[in-house]
Amino acid sequence: MTVLKVDATLADFSAHFDRLIASPAAASDGKLKLLLFLADREPGSSLTWCPDCNVAEPVIYERLEALQGRDAVLLRAYVGDKPTWRDPAHPWREDPKFGIKGVPTLIRWENGGAAARLGDEEAHLKDKVDALLGVGGN
Repeated sequence: MTVLKVDATLADFSAHFDRLIASPAAASDGKLKLLLFLADREPGSSLTWCPDCNVAEPVIYERLEALQGRDAVLLRAYVGDKPTWRDPAHPWREDPKFGIKGVPTLIRWENGGAAARLGDEEAHLKDKVDALLGVGGN
């Protein structure tokens, strides 16, 4: 099992999304497609400005390691700094494909849309992440 992790910002997200998730070739490659919307990392730190993201990220990565026999693509989309994210007109808040209300948000993408989603209140719960990923809990 291999997990390809790709980081994206508002500026380059569309190109990564189209290539890795939405293109016909990507859609038919059999890989699990995941989008993880996160707060930007603090300068000089491995942590984000969002406490919920800092709790959920290790859980999500640990559960991804439990995937057996299935390759995955994880597109990590960084929403920006606090003022950028707090703007009600943030592009990912307004985009009906994503409709992000909070960070972190983990989405399993299938057949051209969101097949499952965990918002900021659930993305740190192992059993919920396992269910989204389609793996058995430990």
